[in-house]
Amino acid sequence: MASTVLHPAATRGHANHGWLNSYHTFSFANYHNPERIHFGALRVLNDDTVAGGMGFGRHPHDNMEIISIPLSGDLEHQDSMGNKAVIRQNDVQVMSAGTGIAHSEKNHNPDQEVKFLQIWVFPNKRNVAPRYDQQTFSPEQRHNQLLQVVSPNPDDAGVWIHQDAWFHLGKFDQGFGTEYQFKQAGNGVYAFVLEGDVTINGQPLHRRDGFGVWDTDRLSIQADSAAELLLMEVPMLT
Repeated sequence: MASTVLHPAATRGHANHGWLNSYHTFSFANYHNPERIHFGALRVLNDDTVAGGMGFGRHPHDNMEIISIPLSGDLEHQDSMGNKAVIRQNDVQVMSAGTGIAHSEKNHNPDQEVKFLQIWVFPNKRNVAPRYDQQTFSPEQRHNQLLQVVSPNPDDAGVWIHQDAWFHLGKFDQGFGTEYQFKQAGNGVYAFVLEGDVTINGQPLHRRDGFGVWDTDRLSIQADSAAELLLMEVPMLT
């Protein structure tokens, strides 16, 4: 029997700083919930909206795999390795903090919001050399299918991270159904509904709901409306 945990959208932590409106699926900053520290190797899932022209000043990270997925607008990135880039909707960015990196992120546009997911994953090896990468994926690539956008393998599809983790994005028509087969025994999958309504393994889910599943090897997914979904398969760390 699969084990599950349900995190309805309305139960997330919330911080509105004016320039930043952030929802936290797991404990982060001033939001602390001992029942919601992490899901396996998935440590942070922040749903952020940044006002025009505003952003996060330069700050450090180490020993964390950080993935950013813009949902709308344009996010400007600069870091201590000399990278300067703008990531947009349909891009996926990864930063392996490793031995240490400093970066800043700001809204590239003064006149519109940027919405993005900030995701942290515990690495499977410490003190690696810091690295940066980003890739663009067309909406057609994930229409009525699960598109792999993150993996542990540099030679595989998508960006790669230092963890036995796989992320997939799907954009489904109403009535579309599919299965997801776990990539590695012992892993769990955390599903996050970006838009619309889906049912996963019999559990109805709605916009911005989160649903973790483990102790199984597959998911059954049904789109109850036009829907967008992010699946994050990660090791179930103790």
